[in-house]
Amino acid sequence: MKTFRELAVNNPAALVFGTAPRPVTTRSGLVIGGGLVYPELNFTLPPLNINADTMPTVREEYSSMIEAACRRAVELQVPGLVVEFELLPPMTMIPEWGAEITTILRDTLDRYAESDGLKSALRVTPNDIREHERPPMLREGHLWEKMIRSFELNAQAGADFLSIESTGGKEVHDDAIIMCDLPAVLFSLGVLGCRDMAWLWQMITAAGDKSGAIAAGDSACGFGNTAMVLAEKRYIPRVWAAVIRVMTVVRSLVAHEQGAIGPGKDCAYENAYLKAITGYPMSGEGAEAACAHLSPVGNIAKTAADLWSNESVQNVKLLGDMAPTVCLEQLVYATRLMNTAVAKGEEAALTLRDWLTESDARFDPQAYVLRPDVVIRLAKEIVAEPTHYLRTRRAALATLACLRQAAAAGSLDMSDQELDWLDRLSEQADALPEDEDTLIREISPTLDADKVRLDQYGLYA
Repeated sequence: MKTFRELAVNNPAALVFGTAPRPVTTRSGLVIGGGLVYPELNFTLPPLNINADTMPTVREEYSSMIEAACRRAVELQVPGLVVEFELLPPMTMIPEWGAEITTILRDTLDRYAESDGLKSALRVTPNDIREHERPPMLREGHLWEKMIRSFELNAQAGADFLSIESTGGKEVHDDAIIMCDLPAVLFSLGVLGCRDMAWLWQMITAAGDKSGAIAAGDSACGFGNTAMVLAEKRYIPRVWAAVIRVMTVVRSLVAHEQGAIGPGKDCAYENAYLKAITGYPMSGEGAEAACAHLSPVGNIAKTAADLWSNESVQNVKLLGDMAPTVCLEQLVYATRLMNTAVAKGEEAALTLRDWLTESDARFDPQAYVLRPDVVIRLAKEIVAEPTHYLRTRRAALATLACLRQAAAAGSLDMSDQELDWLDRLSEQADALPEDEDTLIREISPTLDADKVRLDQYGLYA
């Protein structure tokens, strides 16, 4: 297992889009993090019931999406293209179905590489189907076996990168978000989530190694992005979503401890922290992901991105063209601007990065914690701790202190209601035990055995 005790990027000026200390090179020679930002197109089906009878239609949909995307990429003269295929649940439940689509995508990308010189890579992201039953069986049973089989078959079918939005600990986290229960979130992310990540990513890395696919990275989408969307709908405080975002860094870092090398998944807004800690490249999403969800971080999320994604869009007709093709064009123009800044030199790239930062940072604590200087500051505090639990605890304490200082200095706009929640959360944070076993003893008796199986995390009464 790798350990990350120091930052790979310890200067905010070095945390910038397009460049990573440890670039990743694919089998086709595409270099991620080597000086250019590439578009990463993510597409999915229109509303459609997926079953054996509709699989011919499913194959036709994906074939048309990838064909149109490659054709438009060639027309726009992109220097490289990454495509992400996020498997819908039935495609993971029946692993062969997902592998069929991966084969279609791989064959089309290879054909355009040969005919038009289009450099490309394919990320495949099986669905974490383990959460489809309660309590989740995370390390055994038919759902676990199907999911791991999905990774193996998709790697064999031609995936360059393997990712997942894993959900270990989510059965506790969902209620804790709504209740603004910081100890329960710490238990979910720092105790349960990290244990599940270690187990899961050993298996994913092994599946990739068998076929030459790269274990890329995880996303705390079900945790941090759930909180972000709830905050955007005014269901929970924004400062709470910001604290959760930084707390997710530790559980997502476990994938890299187990051998993942990037590029980190697009919807992992914690990726800037992971890039600073590990030096591996990352994908990001923001303004061009509004087709999938709204956010307060549309520009600042670009600051450290090596791939730039639209999140996911259905294959529906818009006035311009089919939605995936439209999204690709938006991504291409966004990355052109970033690459032009890089080509003009370090000063120009940093100027654009700082404009992207300043355009968002003061308006929302979730944006503020993505400022490059804040990322470096908080990441240093996180890696200074020796265990996953203490790192997640430190993430909460350090983020709250950082946001309080920013509000007092006038560099972050916060309403009186948000400031009140900052005080409430700080009171909870100050009472968090330093000893992990103490929190486990406090939380375990409160859990519903019909929702949570602690033995699936290697914890026993």
